[in-house]
Amino acid sequence: MQQVTGMKGKQGKSGRVAPAAEDELLELVIAALEDLKGVDVRVIDVRDLTSITDRMVVASGTSTRHVKALAENVELKAKQHGYTPLGIEGEQTAEWVLLDLGDVVVHVMLPETRSFYGLEKLWSVGGRDSDAD
Repeated sequence: MQQVTGMKGKQGKSGRVAPAAEDELLELVIAALEDLKGVDVRVIDVRDLTSITDRMVVASGTSTRHVKALAENVELKAKQHGYTPLGIEGEQTAEWVLLDLGDVVVHVMLPETRSFYGLEKLWSVGGRDSDAD
């Protein structure tokens, strides 16, 4: 996993975080996923590809319960640090839960769902996946 340095700052009303806080938010998301043993956590830098977010974090859970627990932990840790999710989708079925934190969008998926949709391949144009092997 590529390491980033933390910087202070919080979300504005638009949901976008100050550039100085973006690394802090990314570190927080990664730590929350790793706390509950998220599988194959990847960070994709999409700043030059879209205006909807700056980074996407993709992780797998081993079951729907694990996917839901990972997503809930990310949500809890984000709220504890002043980052309110703009939206959360997929909690009911928990095959793919998406958390929109503004400049960081988190996708937690079952391995089969992750393989089927191939988000890393879709968004990692020209080898931009920051955790590429």
